[in-house]
Amino acid sequence: MNTVGELLREWRHRRRISQLDLAIAANVSARHVSLVETGKSNPSADMVLRLADHLDVPLRDRNRLLLAAGFAPRYTERPLDGDALSAARDAVGRVLRAHEPYPALVFDRRWNILMTNRAVDPFFALVDPDLLRPPVNLVRLGLDPRGLARLVVNTADVRAVFRSRIARQLAAAPDPELAALYDEFLAPAADEPGRPIEPDVVIPMIVRFDGRELRLFSTITTFGTPMDITLDEISIESYYPADAESAAYWSPR
Repeated sequence: MNTVGELLREWRHRRRISQLDLAIAANVSARHVSLVETGKSNPSADMVLRLADHLDVPLRDRNRLLLAAGFAPRYTERPLDGDALSAARDAVGRVLRAHEPYPALVFDRRWNILMTNRAVDPFFALVDPDLLRPPVNLVRLGLDPRGLARLVVNTADVRAVFRSRIARQLAAAPDPELAALYDEFLAPAADEPGRPIEPDVVIPMIVRFDGRELRLFSTITTFGTPMDITLDEISIESYYPADAESAAYWSPR
């Protein structure tokens, strides 16, 4: 098992921050950061969390740092459908419903879908039922030929967006299950050419649905300053029509 100093050094290297820069940000001496990383000084729980905060360490991994330093975890992980998070779940539900008639959904750090609004249902109705058995994974759903991939016109663009987002996520906080998902659906083939960056503001997802092509772009919403691991790791993805023709599809008829 790695020491807290070794783990902090790994996070510092991952963030590409020098000991001096971390020390200045955390208002401690560079010598103290060095002593902590080499195991010559035992940091307090507050110091572990102060350094972790400036290294932007996810809550799940802050608990691991605390355990490695000999302290009890500070952050709980409660299910989104449990009583303890009922207020947060209700808030998420209101966001989803307010976004109708456009699709929106909630997923966790491994891209497993936790909640959706009613606008998603018509799309899911065209998916192989095997892909809708929990946990329903958004990446698998979007790229599997039995899933939404059969509806997506610009699959290469969608795969490139997934690849970029998950590669950044893995660089920020490695996760074996997410890495396996990346390898299964997103790892580029040896002979796959790189895709040029388009000049558009956003890359739309083009879906062939109900006899027409719908162009959609999405935004991501997360909780601000969460103290629960579940809330720290969930995201709300909201889809919007990217042109007037697509918007007209959802307009009252």
